[in-house]
Amino acid sequence: MTQLTNNKRPIIYLAATGHGFGHAVRISTVADAILKLCPDSLIIMVTTAPRWLLESYIAGDFIYRPLAFDVGVIQSDSFTMDKVATLKKIQELYKKREWLMAGEINFLKTNKVDLILADIPPLMAPIAKLAGIPCWMMGNFGWDFIYQAWGEEWQEVVNWIRDCYQQCDRLFRFPMAEPMNTFNSITDVGLTGGNHRYKIDDLRNNFNINAPPEKTILLTFGGLGLQEIPYANLAQFSDWQFITFDSNAPELDNIIKISNSIYRPVDFMPLCSRVISKPGFSTFAETMRLDIPIISLVRNDFAETPFLLEGITNYAEHQIVETDSFFQGSWDFLKQDTNPPKIGKILAKDGAEVIAKAILDRCFSEPK
Repeated sequence: MTQLTNNKRPIIYLAATGHGFGHAVRISTVADAILKLCPDSLIIMVTTAPRWLLESYIAGDFIYRPLAFDVGVIQSDSFTMDKVATLKKIQELYKKREWLMAGEINFLKTNKVDLILADIPPLMAPIAKLAGIPCWMMGNFGWDFIYQAWGEEWQEVVNWIRDCYQQCDRLFRFPMAEPMNTFNSITDVGLTGGNHRYKIDDLRNNFNINAPPEKTILLTFGGLGLQEIPYANLAQFSDWQFITFDSNAPELDNIIKISNSIYRPVDFMPLCSRVISKPGFSTFAETMRLDIPIISLVRNDFAETPFLLEGITNYAEHQIVETDSFFQGSWDFLKQDTNPPKIGKILAKDGAEVIAKAILDRCFSEPK
């Protein structure tokens, strides 16, 4: 635990892309690690992700500032992207950027913020530079990389984002990342993720989970979920149990629906032999930190996907399932063995702690 010196209280501003849950989850794990190392730190969480999600990962107090400084991708579910609406929203953000920046620069100066950590809104870097404070970022991709793959009409947006990212002072690059060469200073770190908080026996008793682990499956598709999951396929697995956070799932004997927001997918992962997911860093990372096999769908037209799928192929027990096999097939993949990792389960699992320590070291090395 870090002790305060000269009555210095670190004031740390953490900003995350608000679409979906993944960016907010992993930056929340860093916030939690900061508070564990230095409980007197003042944490300011800046994201449109819901407060209950942040609270489920951060075991301590924080200031919640529900603002958006980027767009991400506008989606109706984890697979369905609206590129036209996304581009329009980014262009609107660009037009009002000076107004957004002015308000937040004033907030940063008024509250004497020591450092910004962003995952990974581009605008935070020029905001920090004008406010005269360091801006560090973290991630496995930049939005310039995602948008670049969508065609020439995105080029102006891509160029603007790259100009922002080049003003970032330091990037913490996760495993399963694109090169992220836009950034000038890169530090590679390990996986981030929450730790499960409940005893396995208590969860089994509270939710009547009676199937053995080899027949217990977690279905989790991120904060945006999936439409039209073929739950009818579960009928052929009557002696299995499937855990889901999907409130729209049907009432079936072998489906266990988790609706209380105090629980997270990572809390139920240790009960399961496999996790079925769409490609997503946070879910993959939490599953890999627990050495649980991953069954992943393929997500086309999103440039991050090949890096994530390559990651689980190299470093996790895995199966990769084509979308047709998932949505129109009979789920025979559940009757097959998972594939071993090509390289091995060798990724470091302390990404959040490494980033948190670096932030505190920086805060305490600078005069208040």
